[in-house]
Order: sequence, then C-alpha cells, then structure tokens
Amino acid sequence: MENRDEYYMRLAIQEAVKAQRLREVPIGAVIVLDEKVIAAAHNLRETTQRAAAHAELLAIEKACEVTGSWRLENAELYVTLEPCPMCSGAVLQSRIKRVVYGAKDPKAGCAGSLMNLLEDGRFNHRSEVVSGVLETECGELLRSFFRSLREKKKKEKLAAEEDGKSSTN
Repeated sequence: MENRDEYYMRLAIQEAVKAQRLREVPIGAVIVLDEKVIAAAHNLRETTQRAAAHAELLAIEKACEVTGSWRLENAELYVTLEPCPMCSGAVLQSRIKRVVYGAKDPKAGCAGSLMNLLEDGRFNHRSEVVSGVLETECGELLRSFFRSLREKKKKEKLAAEEDGKSSTN
C-alpha cells in the first residue's frame, strides 16, 4: 500500500507532467496542510520568462493566498526535484515545516546535495527534509525530458549543416 508521502508525491509528479507538456523542465510541487492540498504548481520559467517561476515558489505563493498568511508553519511541501538555493530560501522564509522531494539535484540542490540550507541550525527556522520519495519516477521524468531536448538540438544542428552545404553548392 502506498504511504502518504508517495501519494502526495504522485500529485507533484502530475504537476511535473503539466510542465513537460508546456516544454518546461518537468518539476512539480504541492503544498499540504491538515491533510489537504492547498496549492499545486509546476515550473513556468520558460513560459513566463521569469527566473523565479519555479514550481516551489509558485506553490508557496498560492498557499499564502489560500491561508491569508505568509507563515506556512504546519505545511508540507512535496516537490519532484530537490529545491535550489532560491526555493530553499523561500521555504525557510515561509516557515514550511517539512519538505519531501524525489530526485536529488547534484548541480543546485540545497536540501542535502550541495548543502542543506533547510536543516542548517544557523537559521531561525528549520524544515524537516525527506529525500528520495519516488526518486526513480521523478528522476526519469527529468532524464527523458533532457534526452529529448538534446536529440532535438542535435537534429536542428544537422539540419542547419545540411542547409549550409546545399547553399554553397
């Protein structure tokens, strides 16, 4: 039987799939309070051309609207990819109690990979971190997205080279 962390992570994965359909990096997030999803979001950085349009930040904004407060002290964030420094900072600032993520991010992860901002005792707030929930599924979404992107760029490069050859003949 699926546990509650897996249940909510599957909802975050559904959000990530929405991002993928928009040709966004497939990252999804949900925020849970009192066993209810109060916010859900997916990456929209390419769509909006806003550097801060990460799934976590968009979900935090929605959760604050729903609760009428910037304090999300009893809320839990479920996200398909380990939060980056910016998102980890927003988690701390919004006082989210617990962060559950799927895939590790060795290049920008700040919930255990590069560093762990969320459990750093120097801050006035700490969030409990649970990693690796449905890690395989979350990681495969990202791997297949980037594989597809690389193949597309390779085809475009080959097509451009062919066009260059035919214009010189």
